[in-house]
Amino acid sequence: MNDINPLSKPSSPKGRAGCFVIILLVLAGGGWLWMHRPETTAGGPAGGKGGSRGGTAAVTVAEVKQEDFEEWVSLAGTVTPLNVVVVRSRVDGQLDKVRFVEGQLVNAGDLLAEIDPRPFQVTLDQARGQLARDEALLANANKDLGRYTELLKQDSIAKQQVDTQTSLVRQYESALISDRATVASAELQLSYTKVTAPITGRVGLRQVDAGNMIRASDANGLVIITQMDPIGLISAIPQERVAAVRKRLAGSEAVLVEAVDKEMNKVLGSGTLLTTDNQIDVTSGTLRLKAQLPNADGLLFPNQFVITRVLVDTQKKATVAPATAIQRGSKGAYAYVLQEDSTVALHDVVTGPVQGERVLITEGLKPGDKVITQGVDRLRDGAKVEVITSGKPGSGERPKGDKPKGEGKGGKGAPLP
Repeated sequence: MNDINPLSKPSSPKGRAGCFVIILLVLAGGGWLWMHRPETTAGGPAGGKGGSRGGTAAVTVAEVKQEDFEEWVSLAGTVTPLNVVVVRSRVDGQLDKVRFVEGQLVNAGDLLAEIDPRPFQVTLDQARGQLARDEALLANANKDLGRYTELLKQDSIAKQQVDTQTSLVRQYESALISDRATVASAELQLSYTKVTAPITGRVGLRQVDAGNMIRASDANGLVIITQMDPIGLISAIPQERVAAVRKRLAGSEAVLVEAVDKEMNKVLGSGTLLTTDNQIDVTSGTLRLKAQLPNADGLLFPNQFVITRVLVDTQKKATVAPATAIQRGSKGAYAYVLQEDSTVALHDVVTGPVQGERVLITEGLKPGDKVITQGVDRLRDGAKVEVITSGKPGSGERPKGDKPKGEGKGGKGAPLP
């Protein structure tokens, strides 16, 4: 006999259909509530019109400007002297005196050292003595030739004797030419005992002390002189930028170059680009550049690592906006523009290079537009806003003293833009 529970009811198709309808109603109600939920903050261009959550949003604005836009590229660079000379003696002898101080700045022609001149003075005296002797012999031979010529006219001597005397005179004349060359060589060797600076620059550490023998064949020489002002700067630019640099070099205007410290805080010097290498390095895909910079204050030192900034392009009367006004979304760059009724309108923009706090605008904005620079994350297209003062430069203009050459109020060494 089967046990039957009096509380249980047999399930029927009709009951199951009722439960299914109830579930559908619950899901539909939940979907309706989700679609009509209160709007949350929108940080991008997606979403419909309406204000920010909580009412009017406080924002700061800046004006889009029309001005010249300079495009600079930053590269790794090494300070390189334009001239380096190893000062060597041109004669062998004992080093008598050293006339320079290590690390001293010297001018071309300054006396650096003196070598014992006595052996060279003796050689010069010998050459001068030989010259005087041959001059006396030539004078006597010329007198004899004059007498023989007169006797030949009187038919008193043979013509052969006159010819022999003429040949002797020519021998003495040739000897005098050789003697004068020997004297000049001895004088030149004597002058080499005074070692002078061939270029203007800073001397390094002394390689030979006074009292030692010094020779022209010494590999290390006496001292090394490095030209400090002006000074060179070597850097490498990616091959994608080579065409722009070569185009500016071919123009009439000089290509500006700045040397910046590795922390990108100070401009150490400003100069011009001299030339480029004649081939691209296949291992790095870069082309070497050589610039020349004035260095009167000595902020640049040979083999110093710096950041090289090269002005690759200048666009006249370009549309420039603050970089903080440009936002990025799934559809690209955009900006909020303040309207006359204190609402904002979303504008899709096309941007170019960025330099510091400024960005080049190619499409989407025009000079005079007021763009939102702060408070953008709380905005939607058409939102009501309240403009406040930020107290910071954000109008798209450079802050005071922010010059592309790095020569602000303090000149060289001024803070970098």
